[in-house]
Amino acid sequence: MKTSIDGMIARGFGRIVNITSSAVKAPIDILGLSNGARSGLTGFAAGLARNPDIAARGVTINNLLPGKFDTDRLAATMQGAVQKSGKSLEEIRAAQQAQIPARRFGTPREFGAVCAFLCSRQAGYLTGQNILLDGGNFPGTF
Repeated sequence: MKTSIDGMIARGFGRIVNITSSAVKAPIDILGLSNGARSGLTGFAAGLARNPDIAARGVTINNLLPGKFDTDRLAATMQGAVQKSGKSLEEIRAAQQAQIPARRFGTPREFGAVCAFLCSRQAGYLTGQNILLDGGNFPGTF
């Protein structure tokens, strides 16, 4: 990572976006090890992002924390829930979407658009942040 950041500093521009999970803000009970690893990465990146030798030279480091997105991984976990519960896929999907204030899952296109913004010149003053992209599911203010 140091070699990459050094190159970005030399160019006067660079973007690092760590894609972690909404579990950084609201840990998921069955993902204990994953919760810990993602939280550790998030803390490390936040400290690094605030280093003036990096931030003042046009290099930003942010974390993107996605919630539930309509992907193959989500489909696989829903299939597991179908087999475990005996409910239909439609029931499982509807129940999960009902828990999200937006009442739907995010799309890969939406995820890509936010990530592209974080990588753009327009995001030059945004560093050391955790961008929670979850359809309003996180119940807190901070």
